[in-house]
Amino acid sequence: LICALRTVKALDRVLRRFSHLLASPRPIPSTMSKKADPYAFAKDFLAGGISAAVSKTAVAPIERVKLLLQVQAASKQISADKQYKGIVDCFVRIPKEQGIGAFWRGNLANVIRYFPTQALNFAFKDVYKQVFLGGVDKNTQFWRYFLGNLGSGGAAGATSLCFVYPLDFARTRLGADVGRGAGEREFNGLLDCLKKTVKSDGIIGLYRGFNVSVQGIIIYRAAYFGCFDTAKGMLPDPKNTSIFVSWAIAQVVTTASGIISYPFDTVRRRMMMQSGRAKSEIMYKNTLDCWVKIGKQEGSGAFFKGAFSNVLRGTGGALVLVFYDEVKALLG
Repeated sequence: LICALRTVKALDRVLRRFSHLLASPRPIPSTMSKKADPYAFAKDFLAGGISAAVSKTAVAPIERVKLLLQVQAASKQISADKQYKGIVDCFVRIPKEQGIGAFWRGNLANVIRYFPTQALNFAFKDVYKQVFLGGVDKNTQFWRYFLGNLGSGGAAGATSLCFVYPLDFARTRLGADVGRGAGEREFNGLLDCLKKTVKSDGIIGLYRGFNVSVQGIIIYRAAYFGCFDTAKGMLPDPKNTSIFVSWAIAQVVTTASGIISYPFDTVRRRMMMQSGRAKSEIMYKNTLDCWVKIGKQEGSGAFFKGAFSNVLRGTGGALVLVFYDEVKALLG
């Protein structure tokens, strides 16, 4: 983290030196100049990306366990009698069957995906806040302030998802690949996954489950950004809030947001598992059919398989928010 922060300082100096090259030749209205500043946008992008990459790598093993529990019922590689019984069983069997390094399977793809996702989320969040919250007084217009934060967070998440969904798809398929050696695995890496999917299903195969993903991301990000910003904004002195208080707020926000949107995440990942299959092997006709079949065949609890892992994984999300504020403060 120290090395990362030093890198941030170095990049900060470069950005300051060349920020005039990024400036728009057209005049910027005084009410928008602060938010439209190219240096501020680049700083948001950098701070969000670094904080996301660090925290995501730390919780990668937990995220893979959560992913396997979610999609094992739709996996061609995991037969019914070999499905994981729960979090503990998953943690015990993965190193035995796939090797200890398997906990980080797909982690590189996840970091590559997560960097632009979080960076774009945080950068566009402030842009959307100007649209949703321009002229709103949080002290006299609380509900408008709260809903504005919800809207800006949801719009930021949905916008970034349009750009990075193929990487999210690849991360899911790589993480769900349980083969031990190269000969047993379905994909040999990120590029192999993308190539095989496009070859068998076309570009549309990389966007399987996109619609339900947009629904879920709006719900999750709305709570993730909206509640966090609103809670911090109601503190007596938000700028000087203790890092521990910020972490506690972020932890509650990420946990609640994750549980609320979890069924959407389960459905979208099940839909992702459909790509590359023959018509006779397709389990779900569409998103609605997926919702119905999971509920009927597996019960409502199936929508929350791996949810506790998601709560643990939420620690990483909380660290993202805290690191983002700290890195931004470092950049000045």
